[in-house]
Amino acid sequence: MDRAAEMEIFVHAVEEGSFSAAARTMRLSPSAVSKYISRLEDRLGARLLMRTTRQLSLTEEGRAFYERARTILNEIEEAEEVVTQLYAAPRGTLRINASVAFTKMQVVPLIPEFLARYPDVRIELTLDDKFTDLVNDGYDLAIRLSALEDSSLIARKYAVNRRMIVASPEYLEKNGIPRKPQDLENHNCLHLSSRESFNDWHFETPDGHVAFRAQGSFSANDGDVLHEAVLAGLGMARLAEYLVHEDIRAGRLTPVLTEYVHDQAWISAVYPHKRHLSPKVRAFVDFLAEKFTPVPPWELGFRDARSVRRPADAAPADGGPTEPADQ
Repeated sequence: MDRAAEMEIFVHAVEEGSFSAAARTMRLSPSAVSKYISRLEDRLGARLLMRTTRQLSLTEEGRAFYERARTILNEIEEAEEVVTQLYAAPRGTLRINASVAFTKMQVVPLIPEFLARYPDVRIELTLDDKFTDLVNDGYDLAIRLSALEDSSLIARKYAVNRRMIVASPEYLEKNGIPRKPQDLENHNCLHLSSRESFNDWHFETPDGHVAFRAQGSFSANDGDVLHEAVLAGLGMARLAEYLVHEDIRAGRLTPVLTEYVHDQAWISAVYPHKRHLSPKVRAFVDFLAEKFTPVPPWELGFRDARSVRRPADAAPADGGPTEPADQ
């Protein structure tokens, strides 16, 4: 009997409270369990268990050995799990919580391909721009376009979400083009009601950092609605590049104050901090990496990919999991 097996029998005896219960679990006879634990004690030269007709109790040496043995057995189980999960097919329900506008435009069109690739997976998608407690609400992962606020989570970074201030050519012709951040005081700046922090527009000027609180005659709780309002000439808004790049290319929208705007955050898949991901989560996380890195689709043809600026904490070259820095 090797040492790992002796440890396992000893741990089962402690946790199940008797040799007979451990014997049933290990498919051994109670006398065999007693024999192996006695052999373990003889080899260690220490009494590990105090035996009575009714119960087992740990000695001081036994408790110290139990704690280390339990840790070692857990490591063995995890090592085996790594190998088995490498070959396990993704299956089951994948519960995803994701930001509204980005997911509708960039993720949902990809889902048919993912489900065709992994036919045993079912996706349950909830769209929500508010931060959600993934563990308590039972989600497997979330797609976020902002900083990671919960240190118990881990994130896989994909691409940079750049935001820009845009307006329709008709609006600018009627109201003028702002040349510096202070000029926004004279413009109708549309407001996102669901995330107040989103309405603080940040600029880097020769005189330092400037923050402007967007205020105007229209607010909505959805970025898609602000997008439509800007296209209709209602005012200007700060919107994500993935949302407006086609409109800019087609001349329906015009970016303004581009030399001042410094506003970007990571697009990430966020999931509970687990040592090993389930195959279904790993498959989806890797699938998004395949689609959004190294250059996301909305940047292709919109800008020279070689000139794309990344935040200072750029993701590692292998695209592995990292924690987002504050954006």
